[in-house]
Amino acid sequence: MGGSGIFTGMWLATRRPIWAAASVAVTGCAFASFNALSGQFLSMSSMAPSDGPLNPQEFTKFKLGGVETLSHNTKRFRFVLADEEVLNLPVASCLVTRASINNEEVIRPYTPTSTPRDKGFFDLVVKAYPEGKMSRHIFSLQPGDELEMKGPITKIPYVANMKKEIGMIAGGTGITPMFQVLQEIAHDSSDTTRVSLIFANVSPSDILLKDELDALAAKHPNISVHYVIEKDVPADWTGSVGYITDEIVDRLIPKPSPDTLVMVCGPPPMMKAISGSKGPNYTQGEVDGVLKRLGYSTENVFKF
Repeated sequence: MGGSGIFTGMWLATRRPIWAAASVAVTGCAFASFNALSGQFLSMSSMAPSDGPLNPQEFTKFKLGGVETLSHNTKRFRFVLADEEVLNLPVASCLVTRASINNEEVIRPYTPTSTPRDKGFFDLVVKAYPEGKMSRHIFSLQPGDELEMKGPITKIPYVANMKKEIGMIAGGTGITPMFQVLQEIAHDSSDTTRVSLIFANVSPSDILLKDELDALAAKHPNISVHYVIEKDVPADWTGSVGYITDEIVDRLIPKPSPDTLVMVCGPPPMMKAISGSKGPNYTQGEVDGVLKRLGYSTENVFKF
């Protein structure tokens, strides 16, 4: 489960070019942003210069320092920064990776799971899909190899206490942007936002970052985590079994109101069933599925 592997490979002290970025995520860091102050969703991405080693306009190579196995098909890849350098990634935002694979340029977004304050490295949690060109490429990398990245792309400029309650519904690697926001809330003692996360996976062995999520929930009473799995149910399982239903969402996620926001991220079929698919050109689109039936609207739902 979440931290079952160990990092392999030599940590590399060589300083690489000081721009660029990398990222992890899943169904995409789709290109629509949210203005936390006005409460309005924007239809285009926000790629702006940051104070860290990132450049939104140019790809730069980052060196892989080590690899940690998290599950049968998921690994954590640690990329090297200078000793005191931090990624300083805005929350919540993602980065994009680029590689030439079989003479084809492949570009994919990812959301770092390390914090913006971690010194000397940043992490990407990547799940290898059978047809995933970039994920398979990243899995082929060895410590010392490099990967081109740029960014950041800001999704929701998170501001402490911007909402009284936040609901999160994630599936598979859709946990990565949620984890980014959760870490930010947990880091700020003045942030009293109550967060309820529903995290769906096929089986217990597929639950990414479980150790880290459980630790956050144990330490911070304003954070709760509920797991949903489909099969291989342990005898001592305390979560739900099957799929995310109207009843589960109604019971665990904060009700629609100006003081609440529900974030959704997961595979396209899950997005369609829970919140409705995204609109053309990665716009938010209309709210549909479970959330529409429970009375949520575009004012209180954000689709990563």
